[in-house]
Amino acid sequence: MSLFHGVLFFPVTPFTPTGQVAPDLLARHVRAGLDAGAGGVFVACGTGEFHALEPEEYALAVRAAVETTGGRVPVHAGAGGPLPLARAFARAARAAGADGLLLMPPYLVRSPAAGLVRYVEQVAAATDLPVIVYHRGTAVLDPASAAEVALLPQVVGIKDGYGDLELMARIVTSVRQALRERGEGKPFQFFNGLPTAEVSVPAYREIGVELYSSAVFCFAPDISTAFHRAVESGDGDLVEGLLATFFRPLVALRDRVPGYAVALVKAGVRQGGLDVGGVRPPLLDPAEPDLAELARITAAGRALAAAQPARARR
Repeated sequence: MSLFHGVLFFPVTPFTPTGQVAPDLLARHVRAGLDAGAGGVFVACGTGEFHALEPEEYALAVRAAVETTGGRVPVHAGAGGPLPLARAFARAARAAGADGLLLMPPYLVRSPAAGLVRYVEQVAAATDLPVIVYHRGTAVLDPASAAEVALLPQVVGIKDGYGDLELMARIVTSVRQALRERGEGKPFQFFNGLPTAEVSVPAYREIGVELYSSAVFCFAPDISTAFHRAVESGDGDLVEGLLATFFRPLVALRDRVPGYAVALVKAGVRQGGLDVGGVRPPLLDPAEPDLAELARITAAGRALAAAQPARARR
């Protein structure tokens, strides 16, 4: 498995006016992200409406992302839901040329931690692809089960979308200790996968989780990369400025309506000039006043991000 670096790109899944997946538009979207410096592509995941895709559409999307990327960065595809479907998605991702999987939670039910370990084990067994396990929703691990999952040969990372920093700190410690005691030399990475993850980046870095997914990169890669550079260079003033000017207002807008974490991102891509269509039910596209607010917030963030090169020269 290749280690991830930089900003991680979670493209939206474009739909035509009649509702079909549009692989040509997805290719344009992915190509733009690569040109903007994405460190990895995660196709058909949360922002890509994995929950709304049937297997043939999913395979079409993964293949388009893989072919467009052409090996420039790793491509991971979402998989999850009911165990038989999760295994089918995993095999489809392998057939489409993906480099790995992001394993989403099982459908609806909660289970004991031991059941989650078995779920991960059985999905991973469907292919030889590396697996990053998404810790969120109905797939909440504890430190012991996280360590057990991490010791599975194909599991190479854990992504946190649950948001309990104290729990995640214990998971990081438990996993690292288990890998060390077992003498595992495989690369293993932790990811911050909260919605609008930039808001929680400073806190997650304190517990050793430096990688994060950036939905903002889909529609404002200039803001996303400016923030990432500021974090990496220790420019606290710019980090706080972008948080105050763009990211926190975006979170406030996002929290107005359930599902806006995806719908606003897709709307932002449309506002940027690529007509990727709307979201599929049960999500709803943003209302006009919210679209206007998104455009205002984005413009303010871009104005501040544009000052970064000048700051870096001083």
